[in-house]
Amino acid sequence: MVLPAQREALELRDLPVPEPGPGQVLLRVRACGVCRTDLHVVDGELLHPKLPLVPGHQIVGDTEDGRRLGVPWLGWTCGRCRYCSSGRENLCDEARFTGYDLDGGYAEFAVADERFCFPLPDGYDDLQAAPLLCAGLIGYRSLRLAGDAERLGLYGFGASAHIVAQVARHQGRRLFGFVRAGDEAARTFALELGCEWAGSSDELPPEELDAAIVFAPVGELVPAALRALAKGGVVVCAGIHMSDIPSFPYELLWGERVVRSVANLTRRDGEEFLALAPQVPVRTEVEVFPLEQANEALDRLRLGEVRGAAVLRP
Repeated sequence: MVLPAQREALELRDLPVPEPGPGQVLLRVRACGVCRTDLHVVDGELLHPKLPLVPGHQIVGDTEDGRRLGVPWLGWTCGRCRYCSSGRENLCDEARFTGYDLDGGYAEFAVADERFCFPLPDGYDDLQAAPLLCAGLIGYRSLRLAGDAERLGLYGFGASAHIVAQVARHQGRRLFGFVRAGDEAARTFALELGCEWAGSSDELPPEELDAAIVFAPVGELVPAALRALAKGGVVVCAGIHMSDIPSFPYELLWGERVVRSVANLTRRDGEEFLALAPQVPVRTEVEVFPLEQANEALDRLRLGEVRGAAVLRP
């Protein structure tokens, strides 16, 4: 499924099987998760992608020698800059991203730099493993940057939150879920996943939060999360794109509260999370779509109608 230009529908095309270059592997795609970042690319909110483009960066595939590998968003880094040399390859200025700079997994075959692929844990079938590769990884990095917060708020209960909630509960944290006003299905989902309270994102929780992770790409949730935060707490913005954050009074930030973003991921994040996931154990809830229905999957995600994560199956 090819994106010919931003703000256009994906097109089903027959393409040659890609040829792996030096250090790359050819993968027969078994599943590919559908991520909100894909929406940002398709909808023109992330500028200057490779075009035409095969989207998709939560790829589960088999190599020609029979290994099952996962391909994440981070597809290549320079390995030389001050970010790469200090354990912050997620900030590399020359980084290339799967399904953005590089053709991704909305296809039957894909190529990827083997150094940036992950062996996948046993116990997850291909469809269940796909959301671990971005929803899980970005959620895990966001959770780490939230520190040791006991009372954790999750704003937006989509693919990432439904995974992070399981990890946070495993770590003994208390969870508070925030969903769109009137979305009773999402509220119920949050409670099923271990939130002791779930309500509208414009409500205050029954207790102050030690940290909040904002998964929804809605800037106005940042001051809302700050309002719910105890002194010394942190708001982690987990998305790669967010609408503008409105102005807010300094008193919401005062008291050594912190607002920070999460950018991409490192290979270390992937190794740590994929080792942890079977121990929790993380269980992903997926809605499966045939590859040729990728546009429908994106539409469902855009409307907030996916429970858990959407996954394409070639």
